[in-house]
Amino acid sequence: MSMSLAHARYFLNRMVGLFHRSLASLRSRGLRATLQRIRVHTQTLPPPRRAPLYLPQAAPFAPFRVPSSATPVVSIIIPVYNEAAHTLACLRALAAHPPQVPCEILVVDDGSSDQTAAWMPQVQGLRYEVRERNGGFIEACNEGVARSHGRYVVLLNNDTVPQPGWLDALLDTFTQLPQAGLVGAQLLYPDGRLQEAGGVIFQDGSGWSYGRFESAEDPRYSALRDTDYCSGAALMIPRALWDALGGFDTRYRPAYYEDTDLAFKVRAAGHRVLVQPASRVVHDEGTSNGTDTGSGVKAYQVRNQAVFAEKWAQALRSQPPVGSVPSPALLHRQQRQVLILDEEVPQPDRDSASLRQYNLIRMLVDGGAHVVFVPTRREHAGAPTEALQQLGVEVWYAPFLQGIGAWLRAHGPRFAVVMMVRHHVASECLPLLRTYAPQARTVFDTVDLHYLRERRGAELAGNAGLLRDAERTRVRELAVMAATDITVLVSAAEREQLRIDAPGVTVELISNLHEVAAGGEAWANRHDLVFVGGFRHPPNVDAMQWFIGEVFARIRAQLPDVRFHCIGAEVPEALRALAATQPGVEIHGFVPVVTPYMDQVRIAVAPLRFGAGVKGKINLSMAHGQPVVATTCAVEGMHLQDGQDVLVADEAEAFAAAVVRLYQDPVLWQRLSSAGRRNVADHFSLDAARDTVQRVFLR
Repeated sequence: MSMSLAHARYFLNRMVGLFHRSLASLRSRGLRATLQRIRVHTQTLPPPRRAPLYLPQAAPFAPFRVPSSATPVVSIIIPVYNEAAHTLACLRALAAHPPQVPCEILVVDDGSSDQTAAWMPQVQGLRYEVRERNGGFIEACNEGVARSHGRYVVLLNNDTVPQPGWLDALLDTFTQLPQAGLVGAQLLYPDGRLQEAGGVIFQDGSGWSYGRFESAEDPRYSALRDTDYCSGAALMIPRALWDALGGFDTRYRPAYYEDTDLAFKVRAAGHRVLVQPASRVVHDEGTSNGTDTGSGVKAYQVRNQAVFAEKWAQALRSQPPVGSVPSPALLHRQQRQVLILDEEVPQPDRDSASLRQYNLIRMLVDGGAHVVFVPTRREHAGAPTEALQQLGVEVWYAPFLQGIGAWLRAHGPRFAVVMMVRHHVASECLPLLRTYAPQARTVFDTVDLHYLRERRGAELAGNAGLLRDAERTRVRELAVMAATDITVLVSAAEREQLRIDAPGVTVELISNLHEVAAGGEAWANRHDLVFVGGFRHPPNVDAMQWFIGEVFARIRAQLPDVRFHCIGAEVPEALRALAATQPGVEIHGFVPVVTPYMDQVRIAVAPLRFGAGVKGKINLSMAHGQPVVATTCAVEGMHLQDGQDVLVADEAEAFAAAVVRLYQDPVLWQRLSSAGRRNVADHFSLDAARDTVQRVFLR
């Protein structure tokens, strides 16, 4: 397929798909909600915005205080040789935005002859250490670390301005990744451009500052990433590892290549070297030693390249050849690269499909893959996007992602696997993938069988128009399955349905992915009922209209003090109005952290009357040891048996009776609580899905 035809097919499929989904939305959601959905899909996206850089105002010296602790977790070592004004600005930044972690700050004076000796003793909380004689950057750093007391050491140039949160972001990386051995900050020029997001080393030992002069928000540089080295201008390393490796190698005295050498030593010792873009540090590069490699201290950069190349000759054989242009494809060349295409990035605190996708991405990253996520809406989603970047996922967004076709033309050849999420995304993108990534295995993640859910909703409503929409969805969904290599389903029940509807399709089962929680309060300390589910999903709207309108009053008649907590984003006004007529109903809307409701509420209800797939709301409750009362539809494909793992009822009177019975019976409650946790561990945990994930994506 030609490039122009592939782009035209993508645009046509996208417009046709949006038209059909808008018609279906009109029938199921109404005009107002449909117009909102169309606006989201067609709006012009603003560029993502990070906080403005903090640059302290120049002012005459006056005494001030910097953070200090007698029992520091982190020691910040700042070697200085003159340039007192820069040192002052660095310390003022540390004072203005103190780290959350206990720390000490050591200024190691390597023989300054300016105001340094007059100013530094007046900075309260600062450890001002004066060396006996000038020895250069390497000796100053080694001596400063030797005098420090923290479990972690940060080397920080005096010509830097650390940004708010920089130190805590570095430290959090070690908590997040136990294999981390050295973590560097993203270095910025004072005008906000990127100076370096980690460094690349070529086979001759020469280096490349990755991202220099580019936007610091560019997706190529915005994710946590393994790197060849991190500049000694701002890096963190555990003190014990520093000592074990002997610190900076003095063969590079007075300076240059000591940080690169340290990174190679860390990696040779079995640890990871990472650049953390969430840690931002402004660096006035060249303040101390200039930029001319032909004279002065900077000349050692040329000499030390040869020293470094000789020492690490064997390791350098696997580095990129000289003349290569660093890119994501090159930097992740030794990893299996997996592309995920969906409308938007997952928001695991909002819906079960997002939680499943987020945990799947975690499993791929843990399995050694480099994951790239491209939302077809091209939207930077704020915190959810940043959460993926902190996993190491390369997430693209406008304005850097100008179009799916153009992006795939540039990046498609690097992927071993491409997963498309939901049938309309797959329909739109398949022509582009055939043209630009023909080598990639194509995976279609249904999330649930849309046509099955739509058909059941149409039958419940008795709506012939919705039934026709469901049939059109069936045709499109099955066509995507026939055109892709693997179809991923979430439930065994859906797999059985496809054996009838599409027996030739290759199917794998990756169900909801949950971690079994520690467990909440005991029966006696729990009260009330809860439902969790987003209201962009029509089955949830119907479930709450039925439960609040027909079931809850029957429960309340026998349990007059019980309250019902309804949690979920985008609550329709009609549902709020209905809830206002029912005493004891509390509509909370979106709740960022639902764990307290899982751990402190006695029973979860899942009164779904139609739908498909596996119900994450049930998994979530059971993972926290919270028993569930549900309908037959809600527990479909979930390996649950009425009376053993869950209570099941489909009529209003029976559903209310089941809730009352479970609410009052601590023995039954405890039995279902324990069984539910076992069910999640056996069928819906990350461990349960590991072999299938390996088979589909990593082999």
